[in-house]
Amino acid sequence: MAIPRMGLRHIEAFRAVMMTGSMTAAARRVHTSQPHVSRLIAQLEAITQFPLFDRNGSRLTPTQDGSRFFQEVEKTFIGLAGLESAAASIRSFSASRLSVAAMPRLAGGLLARIVAAFKTEYPDVMVSIHSGNASTVHNWISSGFCDTGLAMLSGDSPGIQVEPVLSMSCVAVVPKGHHLARLKRLKPADFAGEPFVAFTSGTPLRERIDDVFKTARVERQIVAEAGLGSSICALVGAGLGVALINPLAAREEFEANGVEVRPFSPAVPVTVALLYPPYHTRTRLVSVFSRYAHQLMLEEMSDLKARAAR
Repeated sequence: MAIPRMGLRHIEAFRAVMMTGSMTAAARRVHTSQPHVSRLIAQLEAITQFPLFDRNGSRLTPTQDGSRFFQEVEKTFIGLAGLESAAASIRSFSASRLSVAAMPRLAGGLLARIVAAFKTEYPDVMVSIHSGNASTVHNWISSGFCDTGLAMLSGDSPGIQVEPVLSMSCVAVVPKGHHLARLKRLKPADFAGEPFVAFTSGTPLRERIDDVFKTARVERQIVAEAGLGSSICALVGAGLGVALINPLAAREEFEANGVEVRPFSPAVPVTVALLYPPYHTRTRLVSVFSRYAHQLMLEEMSDLKARAAR
């Protein structure tokens, strides 16, 4: 009869017998029957061509050769444990780095919450958040300096990969106690002659908002411009005027700057998107981070809708 080749089941059975001292206990350890363990040990002795145990009734005592063989088996299992540890390290992205870009308000608000959620599951990843204006964020992503980014888009973004996550409409922000705060929903006519804090000239969102008022033939009194939603809300909160901004920025600034938020129609759409370098294959780390970003943004959007319905 052909002698079988040495396999993992032989080694597991032998190791279990050495560690428990009996065939019966070894069988329980490897979740099989005692006769099966006895058969595996007999096969292993045939394969090695030396006895592994001295048998005295039901008692087993390792032979000198059996003890030496066990030492070699333990070296192998230590190596396997090292491989398991290496796999766990790779799986959890241990010592990996991830660079993420966003404009200041998103970086300090939504992106920070995404990173915090991601780090609860992958604490060993070093995440670097880079904050800059829209053109700087675009350059960081397009050059590959950052692995991914988060942006509020109201136009095209050539030269980078864009993955839309949420589409939403701008909301109106007015100072607390302002007469427009009495209305549940605002429209262009409500802003006629009102001091208005606008986004910087030449930006896609400014152009979209200007088009809405031009189509409605409503003249606003633009008293200030700013490039960031946080700056616009600060000016509105100080009583300088009213404004239209994206709802995520409005949520961030609602408590900080003492503004009132109201729905606005017609819709001025903006898109929250994840950005990626062009022509790059996304790593598993970036893909996992993106899933966290998707989940948290959808949760926050649901929360915004629930607040608007109240």
